[in-house]
Amino acid sequence: MTTADTVFAQPDKLRDYEQDARTVFWALLVAILIHLVVAFLLAAFSGFFSPSLPAPEKPVELTFMDLSPASASKNSAFIETEDKNAPEPKDKTFESNANSVGASELAAAGEMPLPSQAGKDRPLMDFETNPYSLDSKGAQAQQKAASQQKAAQPAAQPEPITAAEQFALLTQKSAAALDAAAASSQARSMYRRQKERTHIAGNITNRGISSVNALGTALGRYQKIVADSIGSRWYTYVDQKRDLINIGTLRLSFVIDRSGRVKDLKITENSSNQAFASVCVQSVLEAHLPPIPEDVAQSLPSEGLEIEGLGFIIFPNG
Repeated sequence: MTTADTVFAQPDKLRDYEQDARTVFWALLVAILIHLVVAFLLAAFSGFFSPSLPAPEKPVELTFMDLSPASASKNSAFIETEDKNAPEPKDKTFESNANSVGASELAAAGEMPLPSQAGKDRPLMDFETNPYSLDSKGAQAQQKAASQQKAAQPAAQPEPITAAEQFALLTQKSAAALDAAAASSQARSMYRRQKERTHIAGNITNRGISSVNALGTALGRYQKIVADSIGSRWYTYVDQKRDLINIGTLRLSFVIDRSGRVKDLKITENSSNQAFASVCVQSVLEAHLPPIPEDVAQSLPSEGLEIEGLGFIIFPNG
């Protein structure tokens, strides 16, 4: 090989070296990009493929039976109110067991015919907070005092009685039975459902303790009897089976015929479990409801009083 051949061969070798270097550079760059893409995909989908941690179980608290207007009867917009001997309201927005004149603790902040107040954000409409109550201590105290007074009286010797006296005695016993029934009804009225003040934004402008414009009617008073009879049993049964039921909401629809019997009972919603469903159904079926008064029945469909979406709710604690 001559000197000229050697000189001309050197540029070819340089070009080969440069081409090899570029190839290695691009190969490294592609490898780095592939690793970055793989790392990104692993980070993005690691949560999808890994099992999710179970949510911490919240303690259960006892709860509310929802008797808001949305869950009562479709025959009228019913709302339960406290009997405070209020005058008849000008705006008869709701039907109730007693008259109520609307008032709001805060300035109007919504469109609904409700008061505005601060409270918990829950699907209820409670104006105050109070625990539920099933006792009837007043009636028990009266019965105890009556029994003590009777025991203190000396026993009288039996004497023959005439037919007229027998008739008078039977009449007295009938009156006593009626008095006992009235006392029993009064004892049942001691029931109060649990309430917890909820956040409400309404359009009532009259300032005062939170209340709505409601007219007390015979239908409203009958609906209150229905609510009390079902609610008092519900709290008792929930207490008995507290360890078996889960938090959640259940809604029932049914019809009360003119004789006071429950018909066509259906579960329309249940986010709890079967044990809770059984408690709610039992509370309705075992409620002792009086016949619908004739003046009330005349304003209802022939089937009777239709209750749609009566709600039973157990909230998590807090």
